[in-house]
Amino acid sequence: MKKWILIISAIVVIVIGVFFKLYYNAVSPMKKAEETAIIKAKKETKLVSIGDVYTYNGKETSYAVTGKNEKKEDIIVFIPEKKGKAIVKKASEGISKKEAVNIVKSEKNPKEIISVRMGMENNVPLWEVYYLGDDGLLNYYYIHFETGEWLKKIENL
Repeated sequence: MKKWILIISAIVVIVIGVFFKLYYNAVSPMKKAEETAIIKAKKETKLVSIGDVYTYNGKETSYAVTGKNEKKEDIIVFIPEKKGKAIVKKASEGISKKEAVNIVKSEKNPKEIISVRMGMENNVPLWEVYYLGDDGLLNYYYIHFETGEWLKKIENL
């Protein structure tokens, strides 16, 4: 009986180890890309603290790093993954995450907001709101960061 318990325990430990190794290998490139974005953001600005890091995968991949500068102002650095220059904005120059969600709620009445992230497409900072509609279909709504105006939408996926 003890022999079977040891064998089953060993199998469980191996399966858990394999799971964690696969998970680490899957998440590692994303963490490395976020670390690179933070380094670029610190080079472009005088960030003294880091808040959130958003990864946006639209026409091109970009990152948005939030944080505070030396003056304790909330700033956002939009960084293209490949070519292009970073864009630095004060958070007060645009709409907040909550405001972006409220815009989508008032215009589309979503069943559930799945995720909200910042990004940049064609050098335009934006909010991407990913939500579930009343019909159970997935939708994307893109909002201009500075004006709060609709940029584009992808509906009924």
